[in-house]
Amino acid sequence: MLHLDHLTIIAPTLREGVAHVRDALGLDMPFGGRHPEMGTVNHLLRLGDDVFLEVIAVDPQAARPDRPRWFGLDDADWVRRDWDAGRRLRTWVARTSDLEPVLDRMAPLLGRPRRISRGDRVWSFGVRDDGALPLDGLAPCLIDWGARGSPAAAMPDAGARLSAFVVEHPDPAQVERLHRDLGLASPIAIRAGPQLRYEAVVATPAGLRTLW
Repeated sequence: MLHLDHLTIIAPTLREGVAHVRDALGLDMPFGGRHPEMGTVNHLLRLGDDVFLEVIAVDPQAARPDRPRWFGLDDADWVRRDWDAGRRLRTWVARTSDLEPVLDRMAPLLGRPRRISRGDRVWSFGVRDDGALPLDGLAPCLIDWGARGSPAAAMPDAGARLSAFVVEHPDPAQVERLHRDLGLASPIAIRAGPQLRYEAVVATPAGLRTLW
């Protein structure tokens, strides 16, 4: 079974991503770390015991990796276009303890397992050969944290909790079929909309806030 692990904002720059979360939620995101295999950097915000929010961007201090970066981050024009259009909460990551069989079953949609690290933490992540988001972000990326499990519980707690996570799509039935085929244990809410778009409702110390 797959479980919602974290929500991902794909940002043109880390500064813009963190500022967007501050404006939307009224909270500052702590620095996460760097991913040397992908040449990216992130900030992280705990949203519960096993779920968190990530802002990720190209790391300007890192050398370009010898493979396409994950989350489509090599296509700076695409990232900027979606950002300016308001599609900032762009995708999500689902957690499994048995990554390779799921990737094999859904090949080539979800990519191949790659070793990724951040500091002293190492995990496996499904990355497509072209680095693009599966189904332009409609399908989640997949992660297997290994024996250490999700890092969410060890993150600083700013009092934010995920209240609802919603996907808008022109064909809700397609989304339902996809979630069913993936074996998603905790499916996200689905509603009709003109294009693919995600929305998160987050309970903060100042009340409910919406992030998109």
